[in-house]
Amino acid sequence: MKALEANFDGLVGPTHNYSGLSFGNVASEINKDAPSNPKQAAKQGLAKMKALADMGMVQGVLAPQERPDIKTLRQLGFTGSDQSVIEQAAKQAPKVLAACCSASSMWTANAATVSPSADTSDERVHFTPANLTNKFHRSIEHEVTGRILKATFADSKHFVHHPALPSVEHFGDEGAANHTRFCREYGEQGVELFVYGRHAFDSRFPSPKKFPARHTYEACEAVIRLHHLDRNNVVLAQQNPDVIDQGVFHNDVIAVGNRDILFCHEQAFLNRHGVYEELIDKMGDDFNIIEVPTSAVSVDDAVSSYLFNSQLLSLPSGETILVLPDECRENGKVWTYVQQLVAENRGVDRVEVFDLKQSMANGGGPACLRLRVVLTDEERQAVNPATLMNDRLFERLNQWVDKHYRDKLTEVDLADPKLVDESRSALDDLTQILSLGAIYPFQR
Repeated sequence: MKALEANFDGLVGPTHNYSGLSFGNVASEINKDAPSNPKQAAKQGLAKMKALADMGMVQGVLAPQERPDIKTLRQLGFTGSDQSVIEQAAKQAPKVLAACCSASSMWTANAATVSPSADTSDERVHFTPANLTNKFHRSIEHEVTGRILKATFADSKHFVHHPALPSVEHFGDEGAANHTRFCREYGEQGVELFVYGRHAFDSRFPSPKKFPARHTYEACEAVIRLHHLDRNNVVLAQQNPDVIDQGVFHNDVIAVGNRDILFCHEQAFLNRHGVYEELIDKMGDDFNIIEVPTSAVSVDDAVSSYLFNSQLLSLPSGETILVLPDECRENGKVWTYVQQLVAENRGVDRVEVFDLKQSMANGGGPACLRLRVVLTDEERQAVNPATLMNDRLFERLNQWVDKHYRDKLTEVDLADPKLVDESRSALDDLTQILSLGAIYPFQR
């Protein structure tokens, strides 16, 4: 059956800030306390979405979360009016307030794991929101994420929405940042690669020593069961604990795949030869593994440039392109490798470079910003059309950003009681633009 891969990017929220909340994410920690520019961040993300839509890709938009998260702050004992809740939190627990103001839902690679209808036994697209238990500021996202996904992919004839896995560390689930699907054609049954950082119930296996392994083997197994996948078309792989300790907090920081290509660093997986052999066995002898040696690009350079946190895309023209952040061009070793890769005609036809510095400074590159969803023609017609990027939506969202977003935000500004009203006004307008209905707590 004919199908395509759509990308649904997270729209950067109006409280985008650098509070250094993500231990194990090098960029997040380095830029802690720097002022952010929410308006610029949102526009950088929109520019990438529009550019890909102009190339012929199906490009969608996923709404941000309500922040500050007053509901969570109330659950933590802060009382009174919304403004009083903010004032109390700012005085008594400023880091908790910062966590409840995070715009981290912009990185929709962590929104969910998605299995297309060609892979599932009931021939529907399955979504499981990630519970993101390892970081408090992300663990409070999945309920609203589920509402946003249901409002975007609403037709139960085509789409199945599961609740997130239990919110405990044993089933830590980081979503599509640790999931890749391979296939010959998008509409054919593919091979789904699930990557995990540790085993929660078996201490015999190695795990990182410095930074946390956020995703568990048990979470992968649970999603495989929920999505009714054929185990003959699934590969499980463990991340190399040593590279997690070097800042590779998700697999998409060290590997990316699309169709019949895996582009990865030689240190990405714990047992890389075993992973490669299983993928080749299930995909065929001509499966294209582009392994980048440490001698060409070190793990440090891969993490700082986000070479692998790229989008590997098949354009309608037949070209395969690699979408990179500008930091790759600024790193001499990485850029030399990229130019060599294209020149050698190993499967990547050209590269596209985008300025995503606002997202990159918080540890999220092109791949972090998007959730991939394979859709048949009929499924695509069932997607909420108001969420699909085109000239009109691009114009409306830029006007919306200009109206509602600040051009500077620091952690101190999170205590400003006006920020609550500003954010809610913005999101109220956005739900109308994207035809999402009442998805936020303040609307209910």
